[in-house]
Amino acid sequence: MTNTSKAAVVTAWFVERLPVEWTATAAPEVAVDREEITVVLALPGLEPAPEASDAEQAEAAAGRIARFRADTRERRIDIAREAEHRFGRKVAWGVALGERRELFTHLAVPVMTRLRQPERQVLDTLVEAGVARSRAHALAWCVRLVGDNAQSWLSDLREAMEHVEKVRSQAPNPQA
Repeated sequence: MTNTSKAAVVTAWFVERLPVEWTATAAPEVAVDREEITVVLALPGLEPAPEASDAEQAEAAAGRIARFRADTRERRIDIAREAEHRFGRKVAWGVALGERRELFTHLAVPVMTRLRQPERQVLDTLVEAGVARSRAHALAWCVRLVGDNAQSWLSDLREAMEHVEKVRSQAPNPQA
């Protein structure tokens, strides 16, 4: 099963498992990788007072998010335990409120890689310039930058991988 088809199975489970009131605004966004499932729920938009400043609106959003996090904690823990048992991955939760996205808890997974000097120099430049605290932070920054700027290409690549998996599954069985 490809990562994309695994993600579809996990998403379908969460769509049906989550309380209806959590998904009344929109379907949850579910992202899946080898270690973690991230579920982002859409909260209903705020109805700010006409005279509310940007700072007041930002604080109202922070309050709404904090209330949702506290009020749903026990149910989210129970659902996460079920999903972790079922899918063998940790579950992270977050919310989207308008343009604001906030993840509550999520994994930071170490990734081992070997870099040649030119790549290390890029990371060291980012550290020396104060863009990143360390090489690891600089590498994470680079990955986010590529992800943000290559979304279309990555989407095409995932679709191509799905097609390859489909063709592989239709291959004749040589042992038949």
